[in-house]
Amino acid sequence: MSRTAATLDAVNTLGPIPKTMRAGVYREKGIVRVEEVPVPKLSSGEVLIKVSVCGICGTDIKKIFHAYVAPPQILGHEVAGTVAAVGSGITRWKPGDRVMSFHHIPCGKCFFCERRLFSQCPQYKTTGLTAGFTPNGGGFAEYVKAMPWVADQGVVALPDDVTFEEATFIEPINTIVKAVQKARVSAGETVLIIGCGPIGLQLLMVARLQGTTVFTSDPVAVRRSKSVSLGAVESFDPSSGKLVSEIKARTDDRGADAVLVAVAHPAVVSEALAAARPGGRVLLFAANDPVTRIEFPAAAVGIDEKEILGSYSAAVDIQNEAAQLVLGKKLPVMEIVSHRFPLARIQEGLELAARPTETSLKILITHS
Repeated sequence: MSRTAATLDAVNTLGPIPKTMRAGVYREKGIVRVEEVPVPKLSSGEVLIKVSVCGICGTDIKKIFHAYVAPPQILGHEVAGTVAAVGSGITRWKPGDRVMSFHHIPCGKCFFCERRLFSQCPQYKTTGLTAGFTPNGGGFAEYVKAMPWVADQGVVALPDDVTFEEATFIEPINTIVKAVQKARVSAGETVLIIGCGPIGLQLLMVARLQGTTVFTSDPVAVRRSKSVSLGAVESFDPSSGKLVSEIKARTDDRGADAVLVAVAHPAVVSEALAAARPGGRVLLFAANDPVTRIEFPAAAVGIDEKEILGSYSAAVDIQNEAAQLVLGKKLPVMEIVSHRFPLARIQEGLELAARPTETSLKILITHS
């Protein structure tokens, strides 16, 4: 018997696994087509997950609508579902387990891991969750495969009282907790969050847990109102041209201790620096594409000693802590879900995420 055949014989499955599945395949700039593709085959140490729900992330939009990655790809990494099959050697998981899965897990041993720069680890950069083609998450398909290093450390069990929709927030909330920690946000500080989209509102939720006073800004009135309902003290319209003066008026003319930028517009960075107090911190969360260039006054850093920080992706050493914020229902994450689209309408959902309306926030793709 061949090694492959032996491995397949050892696979423990939850009933028959189909040979093909439906998937939203990114085929060209701005276009995702629902196609029939092969279900990923399992090898030793791997886990196959039947996807129930996958959230749409801003990085998915950038990859698809700005063609930052080469097609074909099956994207989607905010994944929750049910273990459908496990490869030989898997003892922690069994078919029927309700889980979510991260798509990146670091090696834990390299130069970068030793310095908690997990997202710079070479293994971390190798995506370990796939539905076919170049591994890139795969949650926009009916089944995804967790490769051994992700199956070992990146799959999280879901309690019965946590829905799959709630579970899709575990990965993004991890990235949010990491960002808030990196900005050194602490109790008693004043925080300004620029942008009240899904990321900005999650930053608001987590920053408030630290005992901070949070202000927000967004040009869309409905989003400003949503931020106030979620705990912002006040929210400002940046198009008024008065954001900096409004923040200074509420901080004895100092400025915010930390400014968290949740929009990708380069011009916002100068405003964020102006709104931060001398010695304050500006964290860029959304500036993660390879083409944007940012200009800012050198004196803001060189004289006023303001810091510009970046934060990207999740951190494995806060995986349990961050997951418990969702699993323990400590954050009102479902209050920012505005739309759900079945896989058959994934293009419609992606276009709404790329060009949001006044009423759109977090968008989910469902596989029910």
